[in-house]
Amino acid sequence: MISFLNGEIILKRDKFIIVEVAGIGYKVFLSRQSLLKLPEVGQMVKLFTFQNVKEEALDLYGFLTYGEFEFFEILMDIRGVGPRSALDISQLGSLDKIKERVLQQDEKIFEGIPGIGAKKAGTIILELTGKIKVLGQKSQSADEAENALVQLGFAKQQAKEALGFVPPEIKKTEDRVKSALKFLGK
Repeated sequence: MISFLNGEIILKRDKFIIVEVAGIGYKVFLSRQSLLKLPEVGQMVKLFTFQNVKEEALDLYGFLTYGEFEFFEILMDIRGVGPRSALDISQLGSLDKIKERVLQQDEKIFEGIPGIGAKKAGTIILELTGKIKVLGQKSQSADEAENALVQLGFAKQQAKEALGFVPPEIKKTEDRVKSALKFLGK
């Protein structure tokens, strides 16, 4: 499985980019929000990726943070939600905003996403509610690490982004901060 790419952006389009890693070009589908946050063509990018293997295709879906990747995987576990729908859902707003609206049982959040009607929206919200609460408990140490980085002078968004690149097996707050600092270049 291809889980992470670090390379140069060769091409940007409406729904995907091509990233060159060691002389090989990978086509990676991204949400519109993620595409807007990417650097320009010719710049380096780091992406967490989900590799979707089908009989007729092998697709990569990219995410700027591990949190976005983890949310996408949760969406993929819901029956009837495929990678395109999960990517469409992930572009509805910030991860925190989506979580908030799901926890409020707001089915209107999914309006306009192809293939998701009222019935499927209700199912998605029902399944996501429990999973998001568990996800929130897992990220408690990330909040402590985020607070530590903010106290060191980094912007909250910078801290969140850097912590998104910390491998999930690193659990201790101080180790998470050290790893994030390496990403931030300190």
